[in-house]
Amino acid sequence: MSTISLKKKAAGIVLEKKNLRGVVARVGLVLDISGSMRRLYREGVVQEAVERVLAVASQFDDDGALDVWVYDNEFTRLPAVTEEDFADYVNQQILANDSVHKFGRNDEPKVMEDVIQKYINEEPGDDPVFLVFINDGGCKPGIKKFIVESSVQPIFWQFIGIGDSNFDVLKKLDTMEGRVVDNANFFHLSNLELVSDVELYDQLLNEFPLWIKEAKDKKILRS
Repeated sequence: MSTISLKKKAAGIVLEKKNLRGVVARVGLVLDISGSMRRLYREGVVQEAVERVLAVASQFDDDGALDVWVYDNEFTRLPAVTEEDFADYVNQQILANDSVHKFGRNDEPKVMEDVIQKYINEEPGDDPVFLVFINDGGCKPGIKKFIVESSVQPIFWQFIGIGDSNFDVLKKLDTMEGRVVDNANFFHLSNLELVSDVELYDQLLNEFPLWIKEAKDKKILRS
């Protein structure tokens, strides 16, 4: 059985557990490519992360595609990845791509604005968006504006902090005021590569079903 098939099987187990079977959602992935992320790109941890989130997208999305962005102090919207072309995606589309700005400082608000631009203005739809955002610390306080403003939109932001840097901004997501619904969650993993697929998916999908229910109650999502 291929690695992506194993990941899909693990994702399916967690979807069943959290009553998410049958949910249709668009799935996006935002990857930090600031300077402190070099090792994780070089050692294949980011490629593994792409494959792990793709396994979720293959369960949620009708075309099984995973939308991808990378960012440091600039951002790039990359081609979507699918089960047909995920192998070596990070090397081909990111590391070997000279048009991608790499290993600078991190500036989250710019890429968040583009995520909203794509899903709300360019490609609006009725299906919810499950947006996985991987960051290794030092997140800008400016993210609050975009999380608050998008709380009336069908986007759920799932932040994953990796490593042992400063996650003070992300730790305040649950108490962020001014939102119509709680549309963001954060959890921290010191070593992403050491966490099993089932454990990762269990945390990744922990609050998404709660948001779906609340978003339906507030008519942000159609029932």
